[in-house]
Amino acid sequence: MAPPKSRKIVIMGFRSVGKSSITIQLVEGQFVDSYDPTIENTFTTKVKHNSQEYVLELVDTAGQDEYSIFPQSYSVGIHGYVLVYAVTSPKSFEVVKVIHEKLLDMSGQDYVPMVLVGNKTDLHMERKVPTENGKSLADSWKAAFFESSAKENSSVHEIFQMVIREIEKRDKDGNVDKKEDCTIL
Repeated sequence: MAPPKSRKIVIMGFRSVGKSSITIQLVEGQFVDSYDPTIENTFTTKVKHNSQEYVLELVDTAGQDEYSIFPQSYSVGIHGYVLVYAVTSPKSFEVVKVIHEKLLDMSGQDYVPMVLVGNKTDLHMERKVPTENGKSLADSWKAAFFESSAKENSSVHEIFQMVIREIEKRDKDGNVDKKEDCTIL
């Protein structure tokens, strides 16, 4: 079996959208209900994708706003991004567009491997951003799209499976095998 591949993934979005909750749900399998603003945390977990083991280094960033200046560390040595907004917050949806633009500017490319995530789908009555809006935005970026609930552990693993797929697709210059098997170890 091939040695594990290391991949560094940055999770970004407006404050209180659930970046830490998604990350902790993946790594520890639990939902953290208390909210403590994140400064920046790094988590490590293992994932298996197409018979290949990956060691994921997940950088859980502090919440960004439209005026945030990203440190250079958010572009150097990064393989992929998870951009998160809350389906309950139109402001977070607008901010994720600004984050995307800044990422492209910083990378000097017109595409970086990423997944757009609309989180907090468990808050049905508070939804303000329709699914179609997220899907349409992701399509315009040529990015994958998921809606998730970190609280209900809905689509959390799929988000990271898809970001690995996007990274590998980039690594293979677009030739991706459709028969994929990806599990969290």
